[in-house]
Amino acid sequence: MRKLRLRFRLKRIVLVGDRGMITQARIDADLEPAGFDWITALRAPTIQALAAEGGPLQLSLFDERDMAEIASDDYPGERLIVCRNPELAAERTRKRAELIAATEKALAKIHAMTERKSHPLHGKDKIALKVGAVLDRRPMAKHFELAITDTSLAWSRKAEAIAAEAALDGIYVIRSNLPEDGFPTAAIVLAYKGLSHAERGFRDIKSGDLDVRPIHHRRAHRVRAHVFLCMLAYYVIWHMKRDLAPMLFKDDDPAAAAAQRSSPVAKAKVSPAARRKAARKRTEDGQPVHSFRTLLQDLANLTRNSVRFGDAHPPIILARPTPSQTRAFELLNLKIAA
Repeated sequence: MRKLRLRFRLKRIVLVGDRGMITQARIDADLEPAGFDWITALRAPTIQALAAEGGPLQLSLFDERDMAEIASDDYPGERLIVCRNPELAAERTRKRAELIAATEKALAKIHAMTERKSHPLHGKDKIALKVGAVLDRRPMAKHFELAITDTSLAWSRKAEAIAAEAALDGIYVIRSNLPEDGFPTAAIVLAYKGLSHAERGFRDIKSGDLDVRPIHHRRAHRVRAHVFLCMLAYYVIWHMKRDLAPMLFKDDDPAAAAAQRSSPVAKAKVSPAARRKAARKRTEDGQPVHSFRTLLQDLANLTRNSVRFGDAHPPIILARPTPSQTRAFELLNLKIAA
């Protein structure tokens, strides 16, 4: 970061990271001493503490809006932006209900094993081992009260704990030290949600066409070179996907997509042009729509052949480009060699 600041003469560097990367320890030890600004989010237990009775996070904040700024004595000089996404809330409610039902179904099977006539499951340790395997598969132990004896298993739902968690469904809190002057609330929310682009980039580097892993090198400088080349390759791919967007299953009209978004907290929308392209599988000029990989496979058919007739000097014959290939080179602002 210091190299970037000096080399590119950057006046302000803002690091955006999730709650697992930009922690309080990282802020105290690294970011504040270096003079960096940051945007991150709070963990669920911290949000529950803010939403406690008399706390600064009250559900009435969302009666007429989906985001608001609050202040807390635990975070002096910082901005806390609380957001509530109704679609995310509905999804989390549905998922919790399914997980609780699946957990109870699995516990019921263990209960039946303790009561069967032939070779019943007895022994507190054996029953607990089975129950532990069920609860490890789904993180629902916090929602159940268990009673295990040598010959039985009983459970009940923690209704109050479930209701308390459900009340905060769809709510997240973004934390930042950026000043209000020049950094409006909506911009900070969009910056944090922009982490999805970085996460998508990591997925592309780790899988797909680049496969940064496994690394078949032992020397440190070769490992660094390998990762560096993968980063350069991703940089090329990023630019190619941006320029080739009209031919790909990718929204090439971000302005129209952003205009359909009611709020930075709301789920991102796609533009009408992108919906038409996805439905028709054709671009506006009638060309087939591709994924990035299938487009590369199509371009690979544009060959350069050396044909030999006897001892004569072999002529070079270029394949005639298809309209789709010609369009791809036009979008990349490249000329097909003659």
